[in-house]
Amino acid sequence: MANSPSAKKRAKQAEKRRSHNASLRSMVRTYIKNVVKAIATKDADKAQTAYTLAVPVIDRMADKGIIHKNKAARHKSRLNAHVKALKAA
Repeated sequence: MANSPSAKKRAKQAEKRRSHNASLRSMVRTYIKNVVKAIATKDADKAQTAYTLAVPVIDRMADKGIIHKNKAARHKSRLNAHVKALKAA
């Protein structure tokens, strides 16, 4: 455990940041799940809408460093491929 006042403050700040980041990470997962569920129902319009809502959230979290930029790009690419395939079918 932290002993000096500055170390105690850093520990408090780290815990606060950790819980905030966990919340943001959870939000990204929820948006991604919404797209996946829309794809599963085979509703192209709903899937496109969910994807359109998810993309800025994914990008924002990548910019903040909550998720890695490559992970964000991978999610967007795979979700978009599924949505396009749904539209084509």
